[in-house]
Amino acid sequence: MNPAAHKPSASALAQMFEPIRQDLTEVEREFARHVQSQVAVIPTIGNYVKDSGGKRIRPAVLLMAARMAGYTGERAVLYASVIEFIHTATLVHDDIIDESELRRGREAAHTRWGNHVTVLFGDFLYLKSMSLALTQDNIEIIRLLCDITLRIVEGEIHQLTKNGVVELTEEEHFDIVRRKTAYLFAGCAKIGGMLGPTTREQQEALWEYGFNIGMAFQIVDDLLDFTGEERVLGKPVGGDLVEGKMTLAVIHLLSNGDDRADALVRRIVRERAATIEEWRELRTMLGQSRSIDYANRVAVQFVERAKHALYAFSAGPERDALMFLPDYVLMRDR
Repeated sequence: MNPAAHKPSASALAQMFEPIRQDLTEVEREFARHVQSQVAVIPTIGNYVKDSGGKRIRPAVLLMAARMAGYTGERAVLYASVIEFIHTATLVHDDIIDESELRRGREAAHTRWGNHVTVLFGDFLYLKSMSLALTQDNIEIIRLLCDITLRIVEGEIHQLTKNGVVELTEEEHFDIVRRKTAYLFAGCAKIGGMLGPTTREQQEALWEYGFNIGMAFQIVDDLLDFTGEERVLGKPVGGDLVEGKMTLAVIHLLSNGDDRADALVRRIVRERAATIEEWRELRTMLGQSRSIDYANRVAVQFVERAKHALYAFSAGPERDALMFLPDYVLMRDR
């Protein structure tokens, strides 16, 4: 199957990932099974979060990488479930920290159950992920999962310490993105490869693939805050800057030394709010300064690096699917 023949849409992505559709269904079942508890509110929140949607891209990367590596056993589903637990925990905690009322068009968990219960539910998910990973006797994968989880938490803390810092540099921003997003994608791809008879070089190529997809994914996600539609995103646009988060396009805009742009950004960050007129003015500035184009170009560079890493493997339908994913990441609208 030639990925170039397909428009990088969600339906085309589903077609490319059809061979692992049943495995992804099993991941959802594993999540529902392991979120059970005698404390009734835990499975209630767990099922609510699970049913909120999401494309399961991270588990899909692990499952497809495992197949490309020649592995078709049950452990791929187990580790993909571990990844889903970790990722869901990060979303639950992120929504509390960001005070986000919506997640994928529905009330965020903490909006329904409150911060105290929901933060502990996120902790429950983190612990469940490690408990599930420990059912398999692969210390190398367990160490990798622990390291990734620590980096995610470090990234969240780092971002909080930089919240509202208008002078944030591009490198500081990338460090946050690496920790919060890219390392988990990298781990998904590498763990998939570690399950099969791969060389160390191939495993590192998969890490590189996932890492670069993760970087591109976050850059595009941040851009949607300026270019997306609330109806499609399932959350308010403009939320990042109002929350004090500096993203790549805004950092580039301010690097041009435009005093008007600097004053506008500082006012939005300081007030934690923006009028419709201010928002339109900012979007106009981002367009005129080519800052959105710049961020898109950087995302494309990461995507090309991700694709290049896959040449460590022979051509085949699994590699085609993984080659297609970076293009989807660039073109997604939610």
